[in-house]
Amino acid sequence: MKKFLTGSVLFVLVAFIFACNSDYTPKPRSYFKIDLPQRAYKEFSEPGYPYAFEYPVYANISKEADSTGNNPYWINVNFDQFQGRIYLSYKSINGRSVYKVKTSNGYKDSVVSNSFENLREEAYKMTYKHTIKASGIIDSAFATENGSTGVYFYVAGEAATSKQFYIADTARHFLRGALYFDASPNADSISVVSDFLEEDIKHLIRTLRWKGKE
Repeated sequence: MKKFLTGSVLFVLVAFIFACNSDYTPKPRSYFKIDLPQRAYKEFSEPGYPYAFEYPVYANISKEADSTGNNPYWINVNFDQFQGRIYLSYKSINGRSVYKVKTSNGYKDSVVSNSFENLREEAYKMTYKHTIKASGIIDSAFATENGSTGVYFYVAGEAATSKQFYIADTARHFLRGALYFDASPNADSISVVSDFLEEDIKHLIRTLRWKGKE
């Protein structure tokens, strides 16, 4: 009986030693499976708005809060199931924008003329302010069948936004868009949804048309 117990103890010790020295293969980090909806689109064409476009049926439109009251055509395309949205900010070329400027006596309004060059420069600045977190930014110029031109920005890395763009007719209308999520930036965890919504962003761009007053 004593020999049997001694042999059992030795067997356990040997098994433990081999187990400790065996190669360990860590499992890759995984995320919850995301069910992506079937693509279908409807039109946003509200009276009085200077633009119209098609957006996904699984999204909804809301007005963006604007404390200045000078930007009535700023809206959000919300993807509630993904906790994300496309911010759309519209400005009329040759119109005026009001900015808050810090002075020694507090903040004061500063009125700036919206030339196409100024708006384009602002779009680049808004994108490249993410350089601190981004591992790279690629800008790609495009032209649409409706006669508008613009630039699409791919922002790689852990930046708060991975897709931005602007589109304009260079004479009257300028629209800027940016995709954001209500989550800490993590390129791995949101890449599937971000890549899926990229096609919706490009569909919005392709179908965008400018309108006169209604």
